[in-house]
Amino acid sequence: MAVRDTAARRYAEAAFEVALRDGTVESWRAELDAAGAIASDERVARMLGNPAVPLETRTEMADSIFGKVVGRPVLNLIGLMLRRSRIDQLPRVAAEFRRLDNARQGITLATATSAAPLSPDEIQAVTGRMEQITGGRVELDVQVDPSLLGGLVVRVGDRLIDGSVRGRLERLRNQLVSGAL
Repeated sequence: MAVRDTAARRYAEAAFEVALRDGTVESWRAELDAAGAIASDERVARMLGNPAVPLETRTEMADSIFGKVVGRPVLNLIGLMLRRSRIDQLPRVAAEFRRLDNARQGITLATATSAAPLSPDEIQAVTGRMEQITGGRVELDVQVDPSLLGGLVVRVGDRLIDGSVRGRLERLRNQLVSGAL
């Protein structure tokens, strides 16, 4: 799998360099996200990735599928990926492009998991606190996991902040078992 991730990263880095050079990073990002979503559809992936279908036919199909959603530069990238039998990597290329753009803008991705849905004010408070901790902008993805019982678990990069009831109970249990209490 590492080789496939490397290929997707190389395509994304090349596309990102072109987008930076041309000043079109935002449109590339939006178009790659749209194309990646389309390519994630199992039927589209199977149709475009089928080596039994002639390359010319697959290219025409890609032009008709993606041509309405993306501009010529992204369509050229898709054509290149088709010719190199890497079209299945398009969603990963879009994700890598997003990561590169977020790094350029100084945005850190964080995931907050709570037992119940958070209100907009709570989301804003958690985002503000994470921005204080990281010292930069934070893009927060909010998820719900009823098994937490209560509280919140936030993952920022490789850092985990566990403020859940389940986590507190687990720490208390470990203290009781070790005799630290």
